[in-house]
Amino acid sequence: MGDMPRLDHIRPRSLRSAAALGLLAALAVSCTAADAETTPAGRAAVATSPLPTVPPAQPPRQLTRAEVEHAVGQLDSIVEDAMRRTGVPGVAVGVVYDDKVVYLKGFGLRTAGTKDRVGADTVFQLASVSKPIASTVVAAAVGDKTVGWDDPVLEHSSGFALKDPWVTRHVTYADLFSHRSGLPDHAGDILEDLGYDRAYILDHLRHEPLAPFRAHYAYTNFGLTEAAVATALAAGTSWEKLSADKLYRPLGMDSTSSVFADYEKADNKATLHVKTGGTWQAEHVRDPDAQSPAGGVSSTARDMTKWLRLQLANGTFEGRKVVDAAALEETHVPHMVSDPPHSPAGRTGFYGLGWNVSYDDQGRLKLGHSGGFALGAATNVALLPSEKLGIVVLTNGEPIGVPEAISTTFLDTAQTGGPTVDWLKFLGPLFQQTLQAERSKVDYSKPPASPAPAKANSAYTGTYANKYYGPLTVSTQGDKLTMQLGPKKQRFVLRHYDGETFSYSTTGEMAVGLSGVTFTVGSGGHADKVRVENLDTSGLGTFTRNG
Repeated sequence: MGDMPRLDHIRPRSLRSAAALGLLAALAVSCTAADAETTPAGRAAVATSPLPTVPPAQPPRQLTRAEVEHAVGQLDSIVEDAMRRTGVPGVAVGVVYDDKVVYLKGFGLRTAGTKDRVGADTVFQLASVSKPIASTVVAAAVGDKTVGWDDPVLEHSSGFALKDPWVTRHVTYADLFSHRSGLPDHAGDILEDLGYDRAYILDHLRHEPLAPFRAHYAYTNFGLTEAAVATALAAGTSWEKLSADKLYRPLGMDSTSSVFADYEKADNKATLHVKTGGTWQAEHVRDPDAQSPAGGVSSTARDMTKWLRLQLANGTFEGRKVVDAAALEETHVPHMVSDPPHSPAGRTGFYGLGWNVSYDDQGRLKLGHSGGFALGAATNVALLPSEKLGIVVLTNGEPIGVPEAISTTFLDTAQTGGPTVDWLKFLGPLFQQTLQAERSKVDYSKPPASPAPAKANSAYTGTYANKYYGPLTVSTQGDKLTMQLGPKKQRFVLRHYDGETFSYSTTGEMAVGLSGVTFTVGSGGHADKVRVENLDTSGLGTFTRNG
């Protein structure tokens, strides 16, 4: 039977990653193909396996070269089928087996509506597939004794602080790379959307409420970024240079960078696409430099196969040791439960250091990660280390399950001779449901039939303070009430909904459609406070009037 890719953490904001959307899956096992065929899409996160949770006593049968070659021979049709059914503009795929690149090919267009073809050297934004790349870079620094996985981050980043001083003193590189620091899900991502830079965001993590340390998993781009940046500080350099020095240059990944400007100036690059009204359009630009270690790498299928070879060869590339094997191995083992079993027969999902870690039906270690930008990118990498087999899939369309379906179908075919499930059909609704779950429970597009009237605009205008998000200014523009936020003073029009509640259209990577803005009016007839719904996911979204 084939193994189902786990949708990593299906909950509000869960799909968001790298800068916001996109950490879906990375292929962790939670159920068999038979379960996938009978499980309602909305229940996929709690799907279970009838197989024992204890790995078999005998080692699993190793895949034969013929089985892998058969799966490779099916890849053209697997990719073409996914593109035909979804219309996603471009895809690039690389497969490594037994330290050789056995498949490397591009499909479709770099930008919809042009004749620019995707090839093996087309540069894609990787989104959260940047995370296992970042942990590879830190593993190299660990091997050099620059830092240790269990070192407190504070030792090398003196300005670092979380809300609890004890946690601040004790949180380690491994804690932040495995998302077990206690920071809330996607802490800091909205600050990035508002235009704040890396320094501001990392400094303001100290205001985030903390869950129990090392007892709570929550996916955080900026927690991981803090650990990566602290590694670079310990090495006396920048993260962007450390990545190039420790990984990209030694492997000859000449088209790979942790700097957005390098992606921007590449001639052969895939642009981001979203699906609007049934057609794919290149509408957005996504600059992820603020969280570069977590979501800011750009690369090609060719370059990524070099990294896959390094991973599958325990840190060695073409006979040279590039990364210490023990330091790299530490990234491949479970450090935190990311998805507890939901039934006695269910399997546990884990997070390692920048990797989703799971075990398949045969007890094989399986490593994976997905990445995605809501603004138009989706990527996936999956490895079976015991088989020396890995696949990377890069796409230039928003996350709808395409790269996960391609990689899962490929591995399923290698293990069983053909796909046991229509993975694209199975995964697509899960992505859609997860995105819908992030929207407000209130439909602000349909005000009440007889809404309570708003007060005069002057009751709401003024500047409101917030230690986390900075100032919020409410003013009038013509007859419209507007709200300004962030260092770039992004302006949003407030539309009356009911009483003291208005709505506005959210924008950017963390956009969730219409969200509520509710004023609290004091006895003097002026608003004392305002709560912005989508900024309040961890209780920090209330602003207090100045003066």
